[in-house]
Formats: sequence, C-alpha cells, structure tokens
Amino acid sequence: MSDTSRKETMQFETEIQQLLDLIIHSLYSHKEIFLRELISNASDALDKLKFKSQTDQSLLGDDAELKIRIEADKEARTLSVIDNGIGMTREELIENLGTIAKSGTKAFVEALKEKKENALELIGQFGVGFYSSFMVAERVVLVTRAAGSDKAYRWESQGDGSYSIEECDEKCRGTRVTLYLRQPGEDDQDYTQEWVIRNIVRKYSDFVTYPIVMEIEREETPTDDEGKPIEGAEPVKKISDETLNSMKPIWNKRKSEVSEEEYKEFYKHISHDWNDPLETIHINAEGILEYNVLMYIPGQAPFDLFMPENKSGMQLYVRNVFIMDNCEDLLPAYLRFIKGVVDSADISLNVSREMLQHDRIVGKIRKNLVKKVFETLTRMLKDEREKYLKFWDNFGQVLKEGLHTDFENREAIADLILCASTHSEDLTTLQEYVDRMPLEQKEIYYIAGEDREVLAASPHLEVFRDKGWEVLLFTDPVDEWVLQGLFEYKGKKLKSVAKGEVDILPEEEKKEKEEKLKQQEEEFSGLLDFIKGVLGDKVAEVKLSQRLTSSPVCLVADENAMSASMERILKAANQPVPPSKRILEINSEHELLERMRELHRAQGESDELKEFAELLYDQAVLTEGSKVASPEQFCSRLTKLMLKVAGAGGQEG
Repeated sequence: MSDTSRKETMQFETEIQQLLDLIIHSLYSHKEIFLRELISNASDALDKLKFKSQTDQSLLGDDAELKIRIEADKEARTLSVIDNGIGMTREELIENLGTIAKSGTKAFVEALKEKKENALELIGQFGVGFYSSFMVAERVVLVTRAAGSDKAYRWESQGDGSYSIEECDEKCRGTRVTLYLRQPGEDDQDYTQEWVIRNIVRKYSDFVTYPIVMEIEREETPTDDEGKPIEGAEPVKKISDETLNSMKPIWNKRKSEVSEEEYKEFYKHISHDWNDPLETIHINAEGILEYNVLMYIPGQAPFDLFMPENKSGMQLYVRNVFIMDNCEDLLPAYLRFIKGVVDSADISLNVSREMLQHDRIVGKIRKNLVKKVFETLTRMLKDEREKYLKFWDNFGQVLKEGLHTDFENREAIADLILCASTHSEDLTTLQEYVDRMPLEQKEIYYIAGEDREVLAASPHLEVFRDKGWEVLLFTDPVDEWVLQGLFEYKGKKLKSVAKGEVDILPEEEKKEKEEKLKQQEEEFSGLLDFIKGVLGDKVAEVKLSQRLTSSPVCLVADENAMSASMERILKAANQPVPPSKRILEINSEHELLERMRELHRAQGESDELKEFAELLYDQAVLTEGSKVASPEQFCSRLTKLMLKVAGAGGQEG
C-alpha cells in the first residue's frame, strides 16, 4: 500500500493528454469560457454539500455560509476560484482529474480524431470543462479537502502529460483551483483585472444560486460623524467583499424578465455543453400546484445517449434548495435528453429518491412536463420543420422508445414520428402518410432494415410500387423493437410487407388472382416440391408469390415470426436468436422460373437444377439484406453459371 502523504507523480490517460493538446492549441478564441467552467464546478460542489447536509449537519461545521470566492493577484499573475463545498478525497481527485471516468473513453478518442476542427463542441459534449483552464494557465494547482475528512490533498499539473498528488495542510473544507496565468497576448484579456472578471461572471454565471464574491479595492473620501465628506482629506483605500452575481434563480423569473442570452448561458451552466440549446421551455405554474420549470432540448446528442449509464438531465429543487441531480422521476427515460430544473414549494425538503416514486405531487408535475414537451415538439413539427428535423436527427431514436414503454402517451408520440418512405426523399409523419392513402387502402405498410436504399429497392415492395401505394421505410436499429409497441395508428393497422400474406387487391381482382394462382400451383407443383427438397430446413415452405412482379424470388417471414432485420440486430449484439425458417416465395411469371420449370420437366432432379435452386435462395437472402451462409459456395456456383453462359462449359481440366 503506497504512502499517500508523499508526493506522487502520475501520467494522464492518453485520452486526457489528447484533450489537453486539443484545448491548448485549438480553442484560442474561447478562452474566457474557462472561468465559467470553474464556477460551474464550484457550484456543483456546493450543491452536493447542501444536499448531504440535509441528513448530516455536521458536514457544515462552523462554515455554513456557502459561497464561491475569486481571488486575483496581478503581481504573481494568478487567479483562484475557491468554494467551501463537498471537496474531494485522493481517490476522487485521481478519478475526476486524471482519467475520463466513463465507459465512453473509446468513443471520445474516436470523436477527437474525426472532428478536430470542432473541438469546442466535442469538449462540451464530453463534459470535461475543467481542462479548459490550460487555455490560459501554464500551471494549475488544486488544493482540496473533502467534507468530514481531516486530510487535504494538492494536485498540480502543467498540462504536459503528468500530474502530481501529495498530502498537504488545509484547514478549510472545499476546493481551491489556482491558475498560474500565461502572459496575455496582444488580443488576450488580462484575467487578473477586476472589470474583466466582473464582466465574465455577469455574462456567464449571473444566475448561479450561491454568491460569487471577490475583494474589491475602492478609494473613499473620509467622512465626519455626520457622514459628510471631510474637505481636503486624502482618499483612503478600502478593501471589501463584493458579490458579482445577482443570484436570483433564473427559473423563478417570468419569461419576459429573461433574455435569450441568459437562457443560453444557464443551459450551458447546468448541462456543461458549450453549444446553444435547440429549444427552451419555461413554465411558471400557479394555482393548486405551484412550481417553476426551465427545460432545454439540446442542439446536439451527447456521445453517451445510448449508454447504460446515461441518466436523466433533470435537477430537482425545493424552494430554491438543491435536492438532487439526475432525477429520473421527473421525466420518462425516453425523454432523458431533456436538460433542466424543476423547483416546487409543494414537495418535502426531506424527500428521497425512493419516496419520489410514490409522491403524488411529483407524479402530477411529471405528467404536466411530458405534456409540455409534446406540445413544444408538436409546434416545432408544424411551424419549424427544419428545426424539428434537426431535433429528430439527434433524438428521434430515443423518442421512439416511448412507443414501446409509455402506453398512455403512445398516440402523442406516434404523431411526432418521422419516417422515410417511398413517396419522396423527404421524411414523413404517420398522419401525412394516412392523408395520402387511397380510399381502398386499409392498412399502413412498412418495411424495416438497415439501409434506406436497400429497402426502397426490396422485391417485397414490387406489388405496392405497381399499384402506386406508399410504403414506410424504417431504418433505425430501435425500429424493430419499437414497432412491436405500435400496432395501429388512427384506427389503421401497421403491416410489414415482408411478413405474412399480401392482400391489397379489390374483391374481383382478388378472385381472378386466386384462380390464376391455383392453376399455376398445379403447373409449378413439381418444381416447388423439388426446390423445397433441395433447400430442406433452410426454408419453412416454397410457394408462389402474390407480391413479386419483376423479381424472381424473395423470403417472407410468418405473420408472427421475427423478421430478418431483427435477427441481424440480435446477432450483431451477440444475443441468442431463436431458430426460425422463412417462406421462399417465387414469381411464377418470371422468365427464370418458367425456364426452371421446363428444365425440371425435361431433366428431372438434375445437379444443374439443384445449383439453380441454391442460387435462388442465396439471391433471396442477399436482397433482404442478409449474408449468405457460404460466400465461397455462392461465388463458385455463380462462376460455373457464368462460364456456361460464356460458352466455356466443359473446357476445364
């Protein structure tokens, strides 16, 4: 076991070093942001202490006035941000500042490599704003003492690949971050100047709910006992604390009192995202239930949106007192991308996460928040289509999860769904699809897979193309799972064109088609039995198709069976796939099948015809987007066929 009292030098993770290099060399036009990030971190530390002190008052000791202090030393060229918050242990220091303590490290590195030109956006996405200090500092020293601990630690780094940690003396709880500033360049601000610090705090952190104080030096003329200036007296220098921020929680203000810039800066404060939000939702509810809400739809999806550890972005306050982060009871999981704050005077200050699940007031607030989010998205879809398309591109897959998990709001979610379709290149809503349906069309038709172009060219769509009927194309990985929860829309059932029977003909045409198929089944019965015999357990059945009009063959799942697309998704995720066999449908009017029928009559069960049957099956597998079982055998059969057609048959050996 190492002696934690001695100075120990450690290496940053490779990813952290890449991040530091990127920050130092790429973000020169955004340097002042570092102070916002340090103040936000200090505010978070105070929030955590305030929450823990609800159940353990001893953590506050004799230092119960929570605040953030800024100290600037012009001669030493240092700037310090100090808080008396929760502090950090040695282990927390290493975890928080030496590594990226997330399973998304690999994704982060890949993103760095791909998008170096947009480093600011990435750093916000990955929530590592502390390192922005190295934009302006040649050295950073952090001294911290965890609440309830008698040990303090000093962390130091020059951003050169390593950092050191050692035990130190520190009487006060909390964290002090000291930046040893570089000399300012020609276009740089001097961050030791009072007016520079004051302007940055007012711009980015005015709404922070704790006082941000700084010692300010003023010259004052001495006054007499009556408070009147003494004539001829020399001005006296006085130093006193001044609070730089208003501290009025922005969510408690009326919409008319908040500027667009203030909304944006508060979003960046709570989300640690350096990009502007896409949409702001501000609610001041009064009446039987009173609460204030400020919610944001981000402009970009975070890298960990689909990772298991991704949590709700909602914070809960009770009468301006921070209660908890990541409050999952305020919004359902499929709205986890929403960031924001809920403050209510009607919830108990002593509420716990377990109690929230059964709290009637929280349930009502949650219901109203979901309703407001849907109203906002509906308005965007109707009036700001381009903005909604941006939202959908980032968060559509997550919103769709609600179709499977939220029965109560299923219809509202379905109204917001966008899909690709055979109608045009533009995405469409389900309502727009229904509005375009011919009178005789009774169901909503769709096909699911990985690629829009592959789906649009699928043989399963041929009879629909010929008839001029639109088919929806679902291409997101979650779609197959989600569609299990969406059985119908506006009274019209959703029907996969790759499953079960296709029944789209009027009664008279249907009767004619059935009679024709009966006749063809007699003619093709021998070939159908032969193909089934060759393919064996690969298929459940071989039969004539009603959906094919130009392709020779396709594979169709049973009405209640798992689709080929779902099988591929499960296999890719290393999930067990229950055994299933699809139906091979052949087009009796295709020239190839006519020729095969003639060959079967003339030659019977020849080896050549067996090869054709295998090729037919592999062709059907490929057109549905799956992989053939043996690419080598497929290529070998194809080569033999090509040689024969080219007149080279029998010349080998």
